[in-house]
Amino acid sequence: MSDFLVYLITGLGTGCGIALIGSGLVLIHRVTRVVNFAQGTFAVVGALTAISLLDTGLPHGLAEVLGVAVAAVVGLLCGMIAIGRRGTSPQAALMVTLGLGILAYAVEVMLWGDQGRSSEGLSGAVTVFGARIQTHYLLIIGVTAAVFAALAALFGRTDAGKALSACSSNPYAARVVGISVTRMGLIAFAVGGALGGLAGVLLAPMNSMAFDSDVALIINGFAAAVVGSMHHIGRTLAGALFLGVAEAMVAGYGSATYQTVVALGLVLALMIGQAARTHSVVAEAG
Repeated sequence: MSDFLVYLITGLGTGCGIALIGSGLVLIHRVTRVVNFAQGTFAVVGALTAISLLDTGLPHGLAEVLGVAVAAVVGLLCGMIAIGRRGTSPQAALMVTLGLGILAYAVEVMLWGDQGRSSEGLSGAVTVFGARIQTHYLLIIGVTAAVFAALAALFGRTDAGKALSACSSNPYAARVVGISVTRMGLIAFAVGGALGGLAGVLLAPMNSMAFDSDVALIINGFAAAVVGSMHHIGRTLAGALFLGVAEAMVAGYGSATYQTVVALGLVLALMIGQAARTHSVVAEAG
């Protein structure tokens, strides 16, 4: 029972990190129709920046905040290159983000080397029904809950959130009422960068971060975003939590080698299921 609780809570913590990456993917796709393949890069940049700042003696909290801020700036720059030019199609922008993600490898190796690095997380552990849980996982869960509450408030109660939703629902109508779709897209990229960077700094104490860590991160984030149909942030959170717990159970009761296989298998099954549903709807409409 205690092992199950440990795997469950660590899986929820990992799932929260995945949810932050997936929600960044969804936010950018909702506003710009672009699948951002550089989303994992934002997490790596945020994590490695925070680790470097901690090495210089900067205190915890400030280093992580600056890491997230740098990731947000990188996200904004990525958006300016991908969608800044008027008339760029989502397909072309997708390829641009893929190229930027590959280019980032070279920059990251020059800045931080090719070896994985990690930071010290929140120390200590608590006992829950006989299971010892690392406190840092509870921090990840708490921070993620606060971020998703803030996202709900952003889209439900603020003019900026409503403008982002308008661009998502009908870009033409948004332009007619004076909303700059490009500007909203750049804001989405910046927020997506911050969400990715936050995931990176939260996961860095639990998983070593290197220049190529973005691959596993984007696979998991994309799997969660597919659960949310690349549109629904709440469903993305649910999918990420399910994925995180499934991976923790596989690693705990089986082998960590198969964690990525779980993510890829889930993505494949969901994409096949969604393609089948779409075909059914089209067939019924015809």
